[in-house]
Amino acid sequence: MSDPFVHLDAFIHSAEDGGFSAAARRLGLTPAGVSKNVARLEANLGVRLFRRSTRKLSLTEEGEQLLREVAEPWHRIQDAMAVVRQGANHAAGPLKVALAPAVGRMHFVPMLAAFRERYPEVLPDLHFDNRQVDLIAEGFDVAIGGGVELPQGVVARELTRVRIVLAASPAYLARRGTPAHPDDLAAHDGIARRSIRTGRLQTLTLRDDAGRVAPYDCRPVAVLDDPEAMAHAAAAGLGIALLPAPHAGPLLADGRLVRILPDWYAETGPLFLYYSSRRLLPAKTRVFVDFVVERFREQGLAAHFSG
Repeated sequence: MSDPFVHLDAFIHSAEDGGFSAAARRLGLTPAGVSKNVARLEANLGVRLFRRSTRKLSLTEEGEQLLREVAEPWHRIQDAMAVVRQGANHAAGPLKVALAPAVGRMHFVPMLAAFRERYPEVLPDLHFDNRQVDLIAEGFDVAIGGGVELPQGVVARELTRVRIVLAASPAYLARRGTPAHPDDLAAHDGIARRSIRTGRLQTLTLRDDAGRVAPYDCRPVAVLDDPEAMAHAAAAGLGIALLPAPHAGPLLADGRLVRILPDWYAETGPLFLYYSSRRLLPAKTRVFVDFVVERFREQGLAAHFSG
């Protein structure tokens, strides 16, 4: 690339990745080289784009304006060049994927062998995390998760709706009795969930297929931010938990948990495959998305998420 484009590339990656060092790793340069390229862009424009300190790099007002104007077109240009370079129908290269840990291990890792057999030149690079990742800033090609907000520049394919079910251990129910109606929950110990995104306790409403609704009103005895950990806490007899069906399923199947109030459930948002909305989606991302949707349908996996 000519110098102006090198300088612009350094600026965009430094802004999106949060610093010169992170941008340098992405671009295969030294942090000093990235800093020098940004400084040359600033000199050409006659404005400061970053506020620099020993501990922090932040955009100036002019830097924020420039990033808004150029980042998306620049990424689209790079995508277009990459697609042309590798061939629009040739899927190859590393594929960085973010997945919710338990759901990823149970349902998506088993797909990898068949995916690699079909697309041997794609290298899946899986990252397991319960939080919603920033696809662009963190360099992910695609993510799989539920309960996510779709920011501007991101599109999604819905895989299924996730049902949340009530469960407790046999030991807890033997000790405290089994609720017969949602009104009975107020007398029971509950395992509450804190949202990783907001830091607040989740509040969910129970419903049944007849359209009735009721509050979920257990008395919290512990607060966790991971649904798999909540399932194991419930299996250990700590109390009643509202659990996503795929997290509760294995423990219900082996008897460590018992579903209570089986006619009642809660719902969160869909389970999504989500990825950048850039028009020229790289072939490796496109084939992965299509493969997962196909396998999800063929294997009837939606049933595992609906309780």
